[in-house]
Formats: sequence, structure tokens, C-alpha cells
Amino acid sequence: MAVGSCFCGKIQIEMNGQPLTSGLCHCLDCRKLTGSVFSYSHVVKTADLKITGNPKAVAKTSDSGNHIRNYFCPDCGSPLFGRRVNPDGEPWENTIVRGGIFDDERLLNDRKPDAELFTTRRVEWVAPVEGTAQFCGMLPLP
Repeated sequence: MAVGSCFCGKIQIEMNGQPLTSGLCHCLDCRKLTGSVFSYSHVVKTADLKITGNPKAVAKTSDSGNHIRNYFCPDCGSPLFGRRVNPDGEPWENTIVRGGIFDDERLLNDRKPDAELFTTRRVEWVAPVEGTAQFCGMLPLP
């Protein structure tokens, strides 16, 4: 089990099981979402997550065209996770959890990204992760 939280600790996340995949994303949405030049996230089965606290949701149509809700701590503003909303309004069965919220550095060290997305928007001084699949846009997610 991996555990994590927002910066102030009011939102806690426990992940049972392993991520389905992990990746870096260089799109403009992820830059704004994280305040950095890319995001590092894990795709996890929603059923494998336990979230305590009351994160705030912000809905948006992402760069990929998917309708998503991103969740943040309403007190400290930490970006925590995102979920795609299916056309029928039902939530997606998976959750995209921001890698940096986890406390266990072994998860971060052991879970090298499987893919990099929106690589045409990668800043020039960030090198591709060796051995990681490179995509100029979004992939269909599991």
C-alpha cells in the first residue's frame, strides 16, 4: 500500500495494488495543473483508492478533448488526482493520481514512467526519459 497526502495533510490518499501505468505529460493543462513544466502521474483503478477528506473538483475539457475533473485540496491547493467523465456523465473507472503526493520514495524510484505524452510541447532543456515510449499527443488510457 502506498500512502500520500496534500501539502497540509487534510486530504489523505491510500493506494492498494499497483498503478496500471505511469507517465509524464508535457501538455499546457498539466503545466498549469502542477505549476511545473510537466506532470508525473499514475493511472490507478478507482476501486484501489481510499481518499479521506473533501477535495475540491474543477471541471475542464482537457488538451486531449476529454472532459475531466481535477481534484485539489481546498485549503493548501495541492493537485491530487483527476478523473475523466464519460459522455454519459458517469465517472471513469480509473483515477489519474499525481505521483508527487506519495510519501514513499520507493514508489517514485521503482515506478519509472511508461510513457511521455505531448512530447512536442516538452521544454528543450528536459531530456526524454530513456527507455520510455514517446507520444506527441494523448494515448487511450486503460
